[in-house]
Amino acid sequence: MSTTPLHHQTLADLARGLERRDFSSRELTQHFLDRIQRLDGGLNAFITVCADQALAQADAADARRGRGEAAPLTGVPFAQKDIFCTEGVKTTCASKMLDTFISPYNAAVIEQFNAAGAVMLGKTNMDEFAMGSSNETSFYGPVKNPWDKTKVPGGSSGGSAAAVAARLAPAATGTDTGGSIRQPAALCNLTGLKPTYGRVSRWGMIAFASSLDQAGPMAQTAEDAALMLNVMSGHDARDSTSIDYPVPDYTANLNDSLAGLRIGLPKQYFGEGLDASVAGVIDAAITELKKLGATVVEIDLPTSHLAVPAYYVIAPAECSSNLSRFDGVRFGHRCEMPRDLEDLYKRSRAEGFGAEVKRRIMVGTYALSAGYYDAYYLQAQKVRRLIKEDFERAFEKCDVIAGPTSPSVAFGLGEKQSNPIAMYLSDIYTIATNLAGLPGMSLPAGFTAQLPVGLQLIGNYWSEAKLLNVAHRYQQATDWHRQIPADFA
Repeated sequence: MSTTPLHHQTLADLARGLERRDFSSRELTQHFLDRIQRLDGGLNAFITVCADQALAQADAADARRGRGEAAPLTGVPFAQKDIFCTEGVKTTCASKMLDTFISPYNAAVIEQFNAAGAVMLGKTNMDEFAMGSSNETSFYGPVKNPWDKTKVPGGSSGGSAAAVAARLAPAATGTDTGGSIRQPAALCNLTGLKPTYGRVSRWGMIAFASSLDQAGPMAQTAEDAALMLNVMSGHDARDSTSIDYPVPDYTANLNDSLAGLRIGLPKQYFGEGLDASVAGVIDAAITELKKLGATVVEIDLPTSHLAVPAYYVIAPAECSSNLSRFDGVRFGHRCEMPRDLEDLYKRSRAEGFGAEVKRRIMVGTYALSAGYYDAYYLQAQKVRRLIKEDFERAFEKCDVIAGPTSPSVAFGLGEKQSNPIAMYLSDIYTIATNLAGLPGMSLPAGFTAQLPVGLQLIGNYWSEAKLLNVAHRYQQATDWHRQIPADFA
């Protein structure tokens, strides 16, 4: 029996402990619920804590294990980003618009975790409707970074990142539209993976930008992420963007040798705009991968500088369409005593949406309007094709692309709120993978100024297993992923 505290153990460790009967799911769940109650006040990582439901699920998991019917993650607690509809539980997307919304059904991702026998501790805080890079746009207030509570945790999955980094949950789900799993994973010292577009069902996941959104795991290690991806992946006929493609066992090849692996280094990712101390950490990480047998080749992604402007036309355009359903009529916030239908629409939306969401709706509506569609939206889609073709050419020379996840470590709360452009540039290295639909992940690579730095790995379509293999072998040779913020150890 391990003497390591339960919250120091990885998802894989906890699954093995449950299998050995070192502890019950109820004991494990109660341990994390106690930590949330004691420590989350200083972080604001959770919007809703589902203590009674979690303990009931834990008891059911213990009974299932007693019958010999347990799956690998049966009885293990998780946190779920509050973007996934969860039956009978408040599902807010961190917006006043949905502050009172109780979902009548489960999202596909929630269904899959329930089928696996996992335990949901609660719903995590996020940027409102997943729009943001710092988790400061939430109606419920900003999330704090466990490594330094004056800093942001990244966004939009900042609540999930903070919860796992502070060991309030062993792992959590996130969603990634332009880097919203990878960037907070980097800023909070986690392993976070955005799968190939279509790998994980979007059914029941509240939409921001439908051609970009993808759910994925946020965990301590690549092994943990592989276990989660085994649960989350698969075709779903209810989601028209879900792709019917074979799902491998993502844990099967974690220990494969990296001998002969070709790592592509885009020259555009190591130039102006990258903090010098972050670059030093990334260089050291790449040196470690070379020691493990990988070779390095320089690659060119010539249109990468167009990714941010293209994204900030396409994503707001899709958001303006998706968020038109929140009109105060069917569900969500409704203004008091509207004079007529037009007043109902205007005041409900004005009161229900925050500033960043309104900004993106306005930008998107403008880009789609008559006379501007061809000049903006159509051009952005053409650029998107060029970005995709850049990656296709790059993968003729390499197996995996590596670089920084974020141009800097976590920045101060409020530091970039008055400058949306500076905030948007936080995702400069992550956005292109969403535009191309490629898988990408971030893993802990070291620290500078006592703050975590993330190494980003980008793979070709359906190469999640290869990314996880590279990350796992790196984590066997380093211990950055084992570091825990001092206040939460």
